[in-house]
Amino acid sequence: MQPSRGSLTRRGRTVAGRTAGLVMAAGLVAGGVATAVPAHAAGPYERGPAPTRAALERNGPYAVDQYAAQNPRGFPSGTVYAPRSSETFGAVAIVPGFVSSWSQLSWIGSRLASHGFVVIGINTNSAFDGPSERATQVWAGLQNILGDSRVNARIDHGRLAVAGWSMGGGGSLEAARSHPEVKAVVPLAPWDLVNKNFSGVRSPVMIIGGESDVVAPNAEHSVPFYTSAGSAEKAFVNINDASHFFPTGDNAIQSRMMVSWLKRYVDDDTRYTQFLCPGPSSGLLGEVQEYRSTCPM
Repeated sequence: MQPSRGSLTRRGRTVAGRTAGLVMAAGLVAGGVATAVPAHAAGPYERGPAPTRAALERNGPYAVDQYAAQNPRGFPSGTVYAPRSSETFGAVAIVPGFVSSWSQLSWIGSRLASHGFVVIGINTNSAFDGPSERATQVWAGLQNILGDSRVNARIDHGRLAVAGWSMGGGGSLEAARSHPEVKAVVPLAPWDLVNKNFSGVRSPVMIIGGESDVVAPNAEHSVPFYTSAGSAEKAFVNINDASHFFPTGDNAIQSRMMVSWLKRYVDDDTRYTQFLCPGPSSGLLGEVQEYRSTCPM
């Protein structure tokens, strides 16, 4: 028996409606409105739409909640940034440098959170604390947000990372050496006179330095730190003409590389490998003076 014209019409409308719904859903994800894990996700921790270079250099698809650190222990104060979503995310603690405060780096907190990380930026007990003290305090920052009732449900407690600037960068390497469970570490213009050998670091490490840094010259700090790191996956980014203070302002190269590294190793999201391997072009005509990497796959 042949179906009636009316039943064909109704069936056509049903198929059309389903198709339209799928197209609309795809459009929401591509446009960054939807915050659920993409249907095509190859891994359980993929978050947000497929990345582009331009997208990584600005704020990401997530709205961000911001709080003062709750009952800090081991550090005096800090600021927490969390994606406004019911998903779970990796967590990152960041510590500033010598005689510096978190306010100088605050753009990094909101930037990372908007791309899908819960972040705490801390202030140190003393502006004169060295890298070892900053290592202890950045780890205390991670413990703080893991116990923060406002954001802990948004954190996957097994996916943690640390970062820091200047003495805080040295401190982030020392923290990663003491806590091998850290999934990634990103030192920014790191400085450490006491520790030069980080063969004990096993976490994937990306060191970002400035070509014109006279406070922590790459040859004395970033390069030996990178060379000695025992990590199977590591990278060194030397930004053209950048001074020691490049992390204190919105920096497109730092943003792209830092987000990509954290996405690749905290989220195990291979969509970001394209920005790390072969990486940015180097030399006089490139955007960085030098790029070294084990080229993650």
